[in-house]
Formats: sequence, structure tokens, C-alpha cells
Amino acid sequence: MTLERFSLKGKTALVTGSSRGLGAGIAMALAEAGANLAIHGSRTVPEVTQEMLSKVGANQFAVVGDVSEASVCSLLIEQVVHHFGAIDILVNNAGTIRRVPAVEHSEEDWQAVIDTNLTSVFRLTKNAGKHMLAHGSGKVINIASVLTFQGGIFVPSYAAAKGGVGQLTKAFANEWAAKGINVNAIAPGYMVTDNTEALRANPERSRQIMERIPAGRWGCANDLAGAVVFLASSASDYVHGHVLVVDGGWLSR
Repeated sequence: MTLERFSLKGKTALVTGSSRGLGAGIAMALAEAGANLAIHGSRTVPEVTQEMLSKVGANQFAVVGDVSEASVCSLLIEQVVHHFGAIDILVNNAGTIRRVPAVEHSEEDWQAVIDTNLTSVFRLTKNAGKHMLAHGSGKVINIASVLTFQGGIFVPSYAAAKGGVGQLTKAFANEWAAKGINVNAIAPGYMVTDNTEALRANPERSRQIMERIPAGRWGCANDLAGAVVFLASSASDYVHGHVLVVDGGWLSR
């Protein structure tokens, strides 16, 4: 049956940056599809997400650590495998942003964004991939952005990192597609998250953005649910190296 191919029952997923926002929504979507969930907070246990998952009876496990650090990227994967016995799905969602004009963009801001948004994707995917390759199956979903395709304004490090995420997605997919592992990405448009709070609070920028979105609204975490379950399930077994845009039509404008 077609719908059975979307089931994630018995699968284990790690969603980084799942203490709130898009990450929490992604974790909920995977749990509702039947997956065991490893949720992640950069500094503390994501208690709000834990409570949400408990309400749907999800089998869950929490991990903590700053993914900009190489040792943490290795440790998180090992903790998940030790607890659940496997890692079948990795969602690289953790991210940060520094919104500053290019001439004022510091080296520290640049490095912080690149380390968190791009280098961690490489490290976590590589470490999870070792386990997936050993089992001949796995799903990696990277959270890209419409700025994977565009330059944005005042976010040079973020745009560079998200552009890199798109290329990393293709690079890993090229190596692993024939080995039973799917590596894809989702590129959200303008979503209601902490990262866009400054934009939404700016009347002019908020109006400009809204006027360009054909759907006529900002996106929310629930808008990613179908896309993430699809890419995490066997329904997407022949989808490799794809960046699935979920943007309310922003890029088609």
C-alpha cells in the first residue's frame, strides 16, 4: 500500500536543533509517523519538545551539545546509537544567523555561522553515515534555505553556509545513493521562527516579504511536516541529492 511506505515505525531519527521552532515541528512530524526520536538542544535538554512528544507517546531520548564543536558532532551520533541501537534518519536542522551589513560582518560572526550551519552538517552526516553504510540504509535530510539559491540581504555568512548545504547534499548523495542511503534537503522559505523575528518586527521588510509570497503568508513548522516525512520514509527511496523547496511560492515569483 502506498500510505504504508510513509510509515517510520521502528526507525530512529536524530533532529538537531529541536528545542523549538522548525526543529520541534520536524521532531513531532517524525514521531507522529512512528519514529523513535532523539531530540537535541545546544545548551540544555529541550524540555518543551519532550513534553510535546510525550503527548503523542513517542519513544524519545534527549542529547545536548554545541554542534559547532567537532567532538560534539561525533558524541551525539554515538549517544543515539548507544541508546537506540541504530540511527536511521538524521535531520541536520541546527542553525544560527548573524544579521549585519557585509562591511560590519565580523570574522567571529562569520566563523560562528559557518561552523554551526555548514561544518556541523558535514561532520554529523559523516559520522551518522558510517553507521548507515554499515547497515546499507539511511536517510539524511539537511535543512537548507531559499538562500541556498539567493544571496539575501545583510546575511553573507548565512547565505554562504546555506549555499554550501545544498552542495554538500549533492556531494554526499553522489557517493551514497548506490549504497542505500538517501541524502536530500528541504529549503524553507520565510518561516515564523526566532531567526526571522527581526524581519517580522520591521514593518517595511515584513511588508516587502509578504508581498512577494504568492501564498500570502509566512510559513510555519507544520508546513514542513509532509516534506520531512516523505524524505525520511521509503516513499522517497529514488530521490537523491534533491533540494525540496517549501516556500509558499517565493522562488517562483
